[in-house]
Amino acid sequence: MITLQHNTAAAVEERAAWAGAQALLLGLLGVTVGLGPLGWLVGSAYTLATWTLLSSALLRSRTSLGPADRVTLARGVLVGGVTALVVDRVGQGVPTAVIVSFAAVALALDFVDGQVARRTGTSSAVGARFDMEVDAFLILVLSVYVAFSFGPWVLAIGAMRYVFVAASRVFPWLIGDLPPSYARKTVAAVQGIVLVVAASKLVPYSAVLVGLALASLVWSFGRDIGWLWRNRVVTRMEGITHV
Repeated sequence: MITLQHNTAAAVEERAAWAGAQALLLGLLGVTVGLGPLGWLVGSAYTLATWTLLSSALLRSRTSLGPADRVTLARGVLVGGVTALVVDRVGQGVPTAVIVSFAAVALALDFVDGQVARRTGTSSAVGARFDMEVDAFLILVLSVYVAFSFGPWVLAIGAMRYVFVAASRVFPWLIGDLPPSYARKTVAAVQGIVLVVAASKLVPYSAVLVGLALASLVWSFGRDIGWLWRNRVVTRMEGITHV
């Protein structure tokens, strides 16, 4: 990992500025679309959780934010706005145009932060994990929103990654490193795009697209789980085999 900034005070100020930007966005949503108490509560909880987890990761790795991480932070702010809107306005007429716009920009920036990291030579394990978590949470929130139109089965798209993480606590072999896969990246990118299209309600037969996206995700996870099982590490301790 490459560290661009060693000034701890400056790093804290930068993350504080991000939290301020999140609060500002929530305030703007409150003025323009009428964000209620629940939206404020969830948006604030999202901000606090992101601040805490990111600060902890940076502290453990003894690194700070790079250029690509700042792009990811901007995406995170948009995801916070989408989250607050979906939770606050479900059943009350969610402002679809705002949600779709924020989510679409967040997905577009997902392609930007990777390019920035590679071109500036600042790719890092923390940055990659942060990017992945923002992606996963956006897909989870979008799947919740789309599920109100097409049914609870859509939630499987957003929940699958978190179920996989939970399962890895029980089956440690699931934590193994997977080989790079263009197919895996493509399937992951498709989920967000299809959910945004479905959320817009502008494309006919969107439920079919969502179903195909879910099928591709099941295939991708199934293929990776199969690979991890075949290549699991077996260790022997005190005559007992642990997998």
